[in-house]
Amino acid sequence: MSDQLTAQIERVIAALERIAAPTASPIDWSAAPAYVWNGIQPRAVATIEAASLDLIYGVDEQKAKVVDNVLRHAHGHAAHDMLLWGSRGMGKSALLRASLRHAREDHGTDLALVQVAPDALSSLTTLFSVLRDVNRPFLVFIDDLGFEEGDTAGPRALRSWLEGGVEARPRNVRLAVTANRRAIVSRHMSEQDDPINPRDAVDDQLALADRFGLSIGFHNCSQDDYLGIIRGYAAAYGLEWEVSDALEWSKRRGGRSGRIASHYITELAGRVGKQI
Repeated sequence: MSDQLTAQIERVIAALERIAAPTASPIDWSAAPAYVWNGIQPRAVATIEAASLDLIYGVDEQKAKVVDNVLRHAHGHAAHDMLLWGSRGMGKSALLRASLRHAREDHGTDLALVQVAPDALSSLTTLFSVLRDVNRPFLVFIDDLGFEEGDTAGPRALRSWLEGGVEARPRNVRLAVTANRRAIVSRHMSEQDDPINPRDAVDDQLALADRFGLSIGFHNCSQDDYLGIIRGYAAAYGLEWEVSDALEWSKRRGGRSGRIASHYITELAGRVGKQI
């Protein structure tokens, strides 16, 4: 091979090395309070963005159950996998993050959050195999989970991870899932009218929810609940407000929920030039 050809090959190799994607640095699973798992590799998150538990209003019963279970797991005690289901905007995800922050900051535990995108579910087994060897508790969080009609592989895999099966999640890991419906899988009225085993499809979907030790419902926000949430936020932030204005805000937004109440508080703070 001529010196000229050798030099050209070396230049090509050098150029390819420059444009090649850098190798991901190893992640220290014992260092960060939270991580994001994309199905291939993790990304550490330095700070958990979460409200104080004192600012989670209107879901007192649900909050007590979630906080207690998260603390059990954080302290290494027996704890449940959790399904938080129900109405949008009622604080399911916010409550989970706030509970984890509470366990870390107020109780001094080393609990870490690992958020998994719903489209990365197929990689959970890989994630579990990594977390199994880490000496700390993890809460694996899947937000807004839902399976498409006809998807049987996803629900079956989730059942296996929750209990039984060689790919079940390890002892230092618990799953926390939020969904808009308890059955997680889409349901149709035709399921009720199936002439052969009419309840089988529905029962099979609900069986998935039953695999969670805690299945906690978040229901529609009444007017009193909505105003109570605003009252709590306004008192915490020192904001003036009027009932009629708060109700008009909910009408313009087309409904009442904790999220809409939070948006109203942001609006109030913005009106008076206050940061919250």
